[in-house]
Amino acid sequence: MSKPDDVPFERLAELDKLIHEPARLSILTALSSCGEADFTFLRRLTGLTKGNLSSHLSRLEEAGMVNVEKKFEDKTPVTTARLSENGRRTIARYWDELQALREKADQWDADEDD
Repeated sequence: MSKPDDVPFERLAELDKLIHEPARLSILTALSSCGEADFTFLRRLTGLTKGNLSSHLSRLEEAGMVNVEKKFEDKTPVTTARLSENGRRTIARYWDELQALREKADQWDADEDD
């Protein structure tokens, strides 16, 4: 019989909820791929509304995962986001944890838990 720790599906609930939330995960994934992105690009890429994107960026900034810079270019406001070093480490660790869970799920035998 398997120990409770051996059931990979239960471990999904232990993933970092700040990152695991789909909108924030898409933002972090985009930023980990491109390094830095402006607000308009992130909005188009993620499909989020301005308000939702702004709210999620604020949560990620408060958690120290992204740096948000607001400035003006030719009297037009420009907001740029980039992963912080903490954010880069955290999203990499998240993907590693998810991959480990996937591998464990592929090897899991449901009959052992009966």
